Amino acid sequence: MMRDMAQNTAQGAAQGTAQGARGTELPALPRLGGRRSSYRERVADALRAALIAGELRPGEVYSAPSLATRFGVSATPVREAMLDLAKEGLVDTVPNKGFRVTAVSDRQLDEYTHIRALIEIPTVVELARTADRVSLEALRPAAREIVAAAAAGDLIGYVEADTRFHLGLLALAGNAHLVEVIADLRGRSRLYGLTALVEAGRLLASAEEHLELLDALLERDEKAVHAVMTRHLGHVRSLWAAPD
Repeated sequence: MMRDMAQNTAQGAAQGTAQGARGTELPALPRLGGRRSSYRERVADALRAALIAGELRPGEVYSAPSLATRFGVSATPVREAMLDLAKEGLVDTVPNKGFRVTAVSDRQLDEYTHIRALIEIPTVVELARTADRVSLEALRPAAREIVAAAAAGDLIGYVEADTRFHLGLLALAGNAHLVEVIADLRGRSRLYGLTALVEAGRLLASAEEHLELLDALLERDEKAVHAVMTRHLGHVRSLWAAPD
């Protein structure tokens, strides 16, 4: 279930691969912010993806050993990673039991999505004018990974590849702080509706929007880029967030 997690450069997006079968040792994680992530950070990234995708449910208490067994890793890095997520407010520690996943209100999700739209849409539209073709094409493997994960019903893989694609795209704007802000907002979001979309066979259509966006950028079609980004982010508070 563990896959290579997001990195925020277009070059990394091209190199990131969907390695790591469920129940096996984590593959090498790509670099985030120009640095190599530790094993503990790799585990935290995968657990964060599980939280976002709704694989770990709000209000539920999970012990480090049970999560370690579920993800096929040792308990120590899981416990350390969950402590990191607790500092981010994504989970609460429960003495002698483990960690409880914190709930995110509809209002919070609305606020996160609003901020993302204010930042991401104009930034990506501008990339239709400024980004070079080589850097944009470097994102295509990540876009294809998203489609493959959707087709396989792999929600964690979907979230990981989606994060790698979008942060890699935003990195082309050359503003590292912008990427950090969006990465934080994405980590706090919840996409509980992904399971229902998989079961209904509708997640694939959403996944293909990444290829549509990439093609519009390469064609320098700013209106099309704006339309795809607006529709795509709209899913965060509609299709993707609806309870399963």
